[in-house]
Amino acid sequence: MSERETPQGVHTGGQGATHKRLAAVVVTYNRLAQLQVTLARLLSAPARELAHIVVVDNASDDGTGAWLSTQNDPRLLIVSEPENRGGAGGFDRGMRLAVEHFDPDWLMVMDDDARPEPGALARFQDLDLTGWDGLAAAVYFPSGEICEMNRPSRNPFWHGREFLRTIRQGRGGFHLAPSTYEGAAPVEIDVTSFVGFFISRAGIERVGYPDPGLFIYGDDGLYTLDLSAKGGRICFEPRVRFEHDLSTFTGQQRGRFRPLWKVYYYHRNLLMLYRLAAGWLFWPALLLILPKWLMKARQHPGERGVFLALIGRAIRDGLLRRRNVPHARVLEWSQNR
Repeated sequence: MSERETPQGVHTGGQGATHKRLAAVVVTYNRLAQLQVTLARLLSAPARELAHIVVVDNASDDGTGAWLSTQNDPRLLIVSEPENRGGAGGFDRGMRLAVEHFDPDWLMVMDDDARPEPGALARFQDLDLTGWDGLAAAVYFPSGEICEMNRPSRNPFWHGREFLRTIRQGRGGFHLAPSTYEGAAPVEIDVTSFVGFFISRAGIERVGYPDPGLFIYGDDGLYTLDLSAKGGRICFEPRVRFEHDLSTFTGQQRGRFRPLWKVYYYHRNLLMLYRLAAGWLFWPALLLILPKWLMKARQHPGERGVFLALIGRAIRDGLLRRRNVPHARVLEWSQNR
């Protein structure tokens, strides 16, 4: 079967081309202006296309809570968390509540700075999704360029062709090629981000909910790769388009982590993702990964000791698959100079 062929008769992961009861889950933290744009875009879709919206506010202190309290659209369910549970905790909470309260056929998840392009949800409703458990939208910057951080992938350790390409090309060997975005048919993938990710109820029954102990970084990759590993099927659908406005991240120095506590989550979770992806090949691959990580200390002058301590704890906890480290403890580690 080629990459562009839809799997036939494997199992039913969706509702075919019939109407799908869709609920959206949006996780927000201190980006009120972005959330306002995203929520307006979602509410502009008719109820037939989008039945319900769950917004999880991760204890924002920028006025988000006050603004959300003024929103009274009947499709909205607003959750105000007493503390920041990270993106992973927010998606876990929001997806669970969406299923419990609204009994949807499909869930659509996104950050507060991402939203479906006009017409995307109508195209989603028109799709025959028989045989698929998840769907990844084509994500673009507002300028129209492909958003690299949301480019879906095939696991090179599961596919010989992608493995050989990855050896030759690196990242380009397993991420979908730009030409794939110009197609008019679904392409099977193994892993994707939570920006414009749709998952069916059959998919949730297969894989469960995101792990809140991951806090941030890699929670989406681990979740979707785990879905694939458990026999679920995810497609990239170029005809369903999303916009991801990353303007809030402009100006950050490449290679540096700001704030520094992010070093821990990024590397711990990525280590667990590599392990799930590579299987027994993880251990030889680790010998190549760790030196590159340690060399990142050069990008953190004046705080290299703290950086290396965070990396060390991340490697230890990643190898032990230790999750649920209190965020307050990670903050303490990052301030121990």
